[in-house]
This record gives sequence, structure tokens and C-alpha cells, in this order.
Amino acid sequence: MAEINLSVNGNIISVDIDPDTPLIYVLRNDLDYTGAKLGCALEQCGACMVLVDGEPTNSCVRAAAEFEGMQIETVEGFGTPDKMSEVQQVFAEENVAQCGYCTAGIVCSVTALFRKTRTPSDEQIKETLNRHLCRCGSHSRILDAVERIRAGERI
Repeated sequence: MAEINLSVNGNIISVDIDPDTPLIYVLRNDLDYTGAKLGCALEQCGACMVLVDGEPTNSCVRAAAEFEGMQIETVEGFGTPDKMSEVQQVFAEENVAQCGYCTAGIVCSVTALFRKTRTPSDEQIKETLNRHLCRCGSHSRILDAVERIRAGERI
């Protein structure tokens, strides 16, 4: 066991864990950030996506100790039910989530994309969403939401 200091959603949090514990387990089990989900545990589905120093990062395989000194953002850090982020609000309005398992990871990636550019190309959108699997078939609603944000529709 070791004490690891993580910066999560702007808060420095010390946890006493096995340093090899994957970040997702620390976020979910020790810190109660349950937005990121464990899907494939192979960094292939995107359900575990969080932002690390602003970049979408899978959290299911990499050890929590690797993230010391980095800024971790989970979907919970983007907004609240009463004051959602723009991406969260548009996703809710477009009824993007069917089962919702993949949604937090997609929100993380789309948030990172729109922080980089307000008018991403179709290729950038495709590349962003390519890291995510949605078994429910919500793809058209996800694309509708992304298009609304790109078009600058205000909520």
C-alpha cells in the first residue's frame, strides 16, 4: 500500500492504495466518482474515459500511481444536475443515453473536442467518437447532439 495524491475535478485527494490499482477502481470504489464505467478492461470501449490534463484517457488499465501530478476530470466535474455543462445539457435534450453505460465516456471525449475547437471537422468528430462503443445504437442521437454544439445552437 502507498499514499497516492490525485487531483480529481480540481481537488487534491490522498488515497492509500496498492499503486498498481487501475485508476477506474480508485475513482469508483475509493472516491465515489461512478460516472466512468468498467466495460471491456482492455482500453477498447471508452466507457472508462476520463480527461487527464485535458486529453481523453482510458482509466481501466493504467495504474492510479501513473496519474500523480496530473489533472483528472470525470464527468461529475463538468457540471451538476442543476447546472450541466453545455455538452451534458445538449446530450440530455437530445435524449442521447439509452442505457447510459457509454455516455459518460462519450461526454468526456466530446467535451475535450469542443474545448480544443468550436468547429471541429467531420473527421475530428469521427476520430473522437471512434474510441467509443455504444451497444444500444444511440449513434444518430449522439451525432445530432454533437452537430447542435458544433452549429453553435445555444441552450
